[in-house]
Amino acid sequence: MSRHPEIVWAQRSDKVYLTVELPDAKNPKVTLDPEGKFVFTASAGPENHLYESELELFDKVNVEASKISAGPRHIFTVIQKGEKKWWKRLLKAKGKQPPYIRVDWNKWVDEDEEQESKLDNFDLGGMNDFSDFDAGGEAEDDDEELPESEPEPYSKHAEEPISG
Repeated sequence: MSRHPEIVWAQRSDKVYLTVELPDAKNPKVTLDPEGKFVFTASAGPENHLYESELELFDKVNVEASKISAGPRHIFTVIQKGEKKWWKRLLKAKGKQPPYIRVDWNKWVDEDEEQESKLDNFDLGGMNDFSDFDAGGEAEDDDEELPESEPEPYSKHAEEPISG
């Protein structure tokens, strides 16, 4: 039986910040398709429990322009929207969102405050495209909330083992 990892999100008119919070994730796999389907799987914990999440995002996305970064505590993605507009919600399905998904108030900016956002200018370094999401080796400690160097474009599929 699989479990759901905790997921936090925020948005801008052109992108969605989606963070899967799963400390010490082993063998994380993330896929994203243009229709907005986001799939995450990994194992974690001393018993290597399986964690899975499949999200049907509100609208289409630009996979090639999206980015991903894995650290020892979370998988951080910047998903480029297919069309520049504010989404009414994260998921396509109406109604209450699952309890393991919540708003990332640290990154959230209201639509009318978007121009003043400092987060839009932060350095996305260390982020990979989804085709390059197999760095191997040891994950670095990421006490900082955001990566340090310029990100690379992201592909349709990603997989990176994280050793910790």
